[in-house]
Amino acid sequence: MLSAFTDFIWGFPMIILFVVAGIFLTIRLGFLPFRYFPHIVKMTLGQIGKKTTGSAGGISPFAAFTSALSATAGATNIVGVPVAIAFGGPGALFWMWVVAFIGLSTIFAELVLGITYREKNKEGKWVGGPFYYLSKGLRWDKLGWFYAFGLMLEVVPSVMVQSNSVSVQLENEYNISLLAVGVLLAIVTAFIVFGGIDRIGKISSRLLPIFVLTYVGLTLTIICINIERLPGVLSLIISDAFTPTSAVGVFAGATVVQTMRWGLARGLYTSEAGMGTSSIAYASADTDQPVRQSFWGMIAVIIDTLVICSLTGLTVLITDVWKEVGVKKAASMVSYAMKTTLPDWLSSLSISVFLVFFVLATVGVIIFYGESQAELLFGRKMRYFMRFVYLAAIVVGAIGGLKFVWELLDLLLFFIVVPNIIGIVCLSGVVKKAKDEYIKEFVK
Repeated sequence: MLSAFTDFIWGFPMIILFVVAGIFLTIRLGFLPFRYFPHIVKMTLGQIGKKTTGSAGGISPFAAFTSALSATAGATNIVGVPVAIAFGGPGALFWMWVVAFIGLSTIFAELVLGITYREKNKEGKWVGGPFYYLSKGLRWDKLGWFYAFGLMLEVVPSVMVQSNSVSVQLENEYNISLLAVGVLLAIVTAFIVFGGIDRIGKISSRLLPIFVLTYVGLTLTIICINIERLPGVLSLIISDAFTPTSAVGVFAGATVVQTMRWGLARGLYTSEAGMGTSSIAYASADTDQPVRQSFWGMIAVIIDTLVICSLTGLTVLITDVWKEVGVKKAASMVSYAMKTTLPDWLSSLSISVFLVFFVLATVGVIIFYGESQAELLFGRKMRYFMRFVYLAAIVVGAIGGLKFVWELLDLLLFFIVVPNIIGIVCLSGVVKKAKDEYIKEFVK
């Protein structure tokens, strides 16, 4: 029943909602991501290392960016892409690209709103996100409450997905107990989350760039070694995006709707464009310029989906492991792909280390998202109660079934994406005004 329902809602209903909303925002913002791309890069990547000033009570803009990127550059990049290909075929990667391009304007809008309507908590730190702009901006208190409650629950299967990804990899490669992996992950995560967003920001800003660049280097190596097959793989991705994928090897085939469903859902989860969750992290930034800080959100989508996820998908497809590795072992496809070129021990160790770090960075941020919603709705005691629920979910997820956990995640994603998209579309005038004022003042 769960499978049937998630397949339905992530078919045409969510495809239409997300694509229409994304196109609407892209047009209303005057094709901002494309017309001003050089300026966006200059004000983000071009400013790395420079000291910034802003209002007190927040973390640095770059730390906010890496914290939010940590939530997206996680297991979805290494595991979620192969899972999408395993269930939707090669064409799923194309629909992930579509989500990314449309999502550039979507994530910009929700970040601007998150910073615009943020406020300081009792500790003097900035807090914001969809709850605030739905309640204060749109003045729909019930919709804000519904979103916050949905996100509080969605974090449970989200951390389960992350821990399951690591435990399956370590069991396959090193025969380590699933339960042991879950317990160890929960202990390390507890150390991270009890330090709050400040500790999360410091850890991610130092380590995330190193791991991302290393992973990009390894996948590029595999692709370059098999470069003669790249044109055929790109052709396969495009053709399978619009035609049913034939069964081949252990792959059972997929309809066009299945391909779109898995590509859309995984693309949305990995970029977070439309979910609203990134605005919670960015709202904590020490900045007084919402538009400039929101440019980092676009860069995050480009790095996460158009770079890292694309390299993962191409690595899996160019080595043909998607035809040879069964659905039950989809989480280990990248490891199998690397073994076709690199020594087995190096491939196993590399993917295991990447997964462990990415997952730890990710669960730290998404637990922060969930517990902050719990505190908003039910007070500080509920924050700590949910923190322990999330830590327990890490252990349970480590021994859970892959497809069931992903589908439970998709179900709860639906309940937070819908109110968030309604909110950012209705408040798009606020975003347009902020963007127009910024362009007039800062863009020559």
